[in-house]
Amino acid sequence: MNSVDKAFETQLSNIQNKTNKSLDDLFAMIKSSGFEKHGEIRDYVKNEFNLGFGDANTLAHVFKKAQEPPAESSDAITIKVDEIYSGSREPLRPLHDAVMQAFSQLGDFEISPKKTYLSLRRKKQFAMVGPGTKGRLEIGLNMKGVPATDRLVELEPGGMCQYKVWLSATHEINEELLNWIKIAYGTAE
Repeated sequence: MNSVDKAFETQLSNIQNKTNKSLDDLFAMIKSSGFEKHGEIRDYVKNEFNLGFGDANTLAHVFKKAQEPPAESSDAITIKVDEIYSGSREPLRPLHDAVMQAFSQLGDFEISPKKTYLSLRRKKQFAMVGPGTKGRLEIGLNMKGVPATDRLVELEPGGMCQYKVWLSATHEINEELLNWIKIAYGTAE
């Protein structure tokens, strides 16, 4: 266990000692409070258990993380993808599946479902895939030093990705896109 993990475990132990409650008990109380947003949970545990901001923030984070399905669970990913591509976004599902098939040819990576997209990670996020605007699929790519084109749009610094590509049809999953995907994948090792 590295020093950061050890400090985190110590903080959780201290929270349990301060509140005189186990994490399971704390989680049950948070769940019964009805609060769902991180800030609401943090403020609730801060006031309810007289915790400092840091401890309350950590407890809220750990609780929220515990409520998420494990990233490795293919069932959880399938459920989330079904949610993302429901309703008016349903026609984009075959295009999403074709893009994910292209990504799967690269090698191992983790899929982390978010509220409206999938984050694809190795040691760090290298791509995002989800419904975009105007009935298109949006692919965000993290890579540096690649010249932008009409198709590969460079984004403002500080965002979640450095580039975006929009797709409307499976024929757009071509050699050019696959090359950009390989570059992004390679920079996330």
